[in-house]
Formats: sequence, C-alpha cells, structure tokens
Amino acid sequence: MKGIVFTEFLELVEDKFGLEMVDTIIEQSNLESNGAYTSVGTYQFSEMLQLLQNLSDNTAISADDLLLVYGEHFFSVIEKSYPSLLATYQDPIEMLASIENHIHVEVRKIYPDAELPTFKTLEKTENSLVMIYQSSRAMHHFGLGLMNKTFDHFNAKASIVLEKIKADGTEVKFLINRIDESKSN
Repeated sequence: MKGIVFTEFLELVEDKFGLEMVDTIIEQSNLESNGAYTSVGTYQFSEMLQLLQNLSDNTAISADDLLLVYGEHFFSVIEKSYPSLLATYQDPIEMLASIENHIHVEVRKIYPDAELPTFKTLEKTENSLVMIYQSSRAMHHFGLGLMNKTFDHFNAKASIVLEKIKADGTEVKFLINRIDESKSN
C-alpha cells in the first residue's frame, strides 16, 4: 500500500484525535515500519489494518465509519495534489463512472505498483450509476467517503447505498442516485 495512504491517515488521526492518539495506535500495533512512513514508500496493508483497528478500539468508532471519514479527508488531498484531473470532469456521475478507465490509469502513472480496487459500471444514466467494487482489502467505506466528496466537489447531492455482495466486503454494489434539489424545495 502506498505511503501517502498511511501519512494522510496519521495526519487525519492527529487532526481529529491528537498526536497522543497517533502515538498510542502506533505503539499498540506490531508494525514492520515502526510507524515511520513516507508518502512515496510502499508498506504492508496489514499495517493499515492494525492502525485502523487500534484507532477503532481506542475511540469506539467502527472501522467502517473511520474509513468513511478518511475517504472524505483523502478527497481534499486529491483536490490539492491533482486539480487538473478533477478539472477534466463537469459532473460527479461522469467522474465516478470513469474511475476504472481514466482515474486509476492516471494513478498508475504516478504510482505504477499501486494496488487499486476495481470498479465495474453496471448501469449509468444522467442521474444514476450502479457500480461493483472489488478489492481484497474491503475498504469500500473509504470509497464511499470519496464518492460523497465527489458530489460535494460538484455542489451536487446524492443518495449512495452500498450493498455487500460478499459478506467480507471484498465485493460491494454501489447504487448512486443524484438528488435533484430543485424538486425538494
């Protein structure tokens, strides 16, 4: 797993829970890296799982809820670091539908050894999208957080429902429907 995922996670933990919590979850984990991450390094996914689980245990917040908040935080990293990529799109549905064939292609140019989830589009209309997420890492709530912020970025609203296809979360269906706010007023 790319180091930027770790460095940004620890930055989020520090922002939300303090530096002491960062030290606590690192000390409670058995990390090959000893918790010393660089954004360009590559680290074992098991280290992220340990940090996430220890944060969950110490805060009584579920790992899924923590991943959701982390995904939302990570979108700001994308906004700051890759504004030209976001500027390619005028619509959140279009952007989400292009994850596999454009966004992940660009990510692999920057991080050739990145292990990314796959997103398969099953159905797409102007106002809806049905996608299948597949990843052995089961970080679908991280993806949900990114999706939430994608709609915020375009000043749009959506209902996003996820349905686990596999109980372990390695395969999930996302049902995304744009909410037309003009009809709700």
